[in-house]
Parts: sequence; structure tokens; C-alpha cells
Amino acid sequence: MKERLLKTVVLVGMMGAGKTAVGTALSRMLAVPFRDSDEAIVEAAQRSIAEIFERDGEPFFRARESEVIARLVGGPPCVLSTGGGAFLSDRNRAIIKQAGVSVWLRADLDLLWQRVRHKTTRPLLRTANPRETLRNLYEARVPYYGMADLAVDAAQDLAIDGMALRVIEALRGRADVLERV
Repeated sequence: MKERLLKTVVLVGMMGAGKTAVGTALSRMLAVPFRDSDEAIVEAAQRSIAEIFERDGEPFFRARESEVIARLVGGPPCVLSTGGGAFLSDRNRAIIKQAGVSVWLRADLDLLWQRVRHKTTRPLLRTANPRETLRNLYEARVPYYGMADLAVDAAQDLAIDGMALRVIEALRGRADVLERV
């Protein structure tokens, strides 16, 4: 059975939840492009996100993020990975709800910590107590992620493709996302 994606699937969740890895697998399975909102911002600005934050500030970055999300969600259906903070914005949630479907890749704090603790690419965790920082971010963000259209639970023993298949199963529960062809 072949399925066609009718609207963009927007993956939301914490750093380490698997948005990029699962999104890449999901896009392959659904035969649609994979997009990353942070990468699109970096490409448009010709600067890293850290440089944008430093030079122009977070409000400037968040405005560009909303523009990029609106452009990508409004385009041809794709799988879109967003930065961990993107879904906290009322504006971004409204943009996504209007033209896409949001999927929270829900992972517990221990699993997230296990995945991110050795990564040096997480500027938000460059603190004296990175696990505590992650816990604080997690507790602050979970209520926002809970507003996503769908939630799919991650598990330590679940491979990337298995998680992508869980997302597809969740999407099949909505008549407006996947169409049998």
C-alpha cells in the first residue's frame, strides 16, 4: 500500500528526541523531502545560529524562525524538523496548525540525557550542571509540546526506523495527513 503525504509533518520536541534522525527516516519512507528549520535559517543568514544569537539577538532569530517555518509548512508537503524552542511560540504553533500537522517525539528525561550528554553541539547545555539545565528546559517545554497534534513515544531500545514507523502509524489516525494511492 502506497501513501501520499497531504500536508507537512512538523516534528517537535527536546534536543535528543530524534527529530533529525527520525525525520530523515520518515521522509525516506514517505518519499518526500526532509527539511530542518535551523539549517534553513543558517543557509539564509549565512551565519551559524550561535552567531545570529550573538550578533542580532534571540528576538531576531525567532522572527526568522517563524518566517522559515511558514515558508516550509506552506510549501509542498515534507517532513520538517524544528529547533527545540520553535514550538514554544504561539505564532509558530498557529502556522503549523493551519497548514501542517505537529508530532511531538516524546522522550523522557533520562533518555534525552543519555543521548545528549556527550555532545558538544548543544550550546544550551554549556553550563556548570548540564543535566540540571536539561531538566529545567524539559520541565518548561513539556506543556508546550503537549499542545502538538500527535505525540509518539520514544524508547531506548527502539531503532530510528522503528520510531519513524510509529510516527506513520500515528499519522494514519488522521484522515487529513496520509492518502492511500
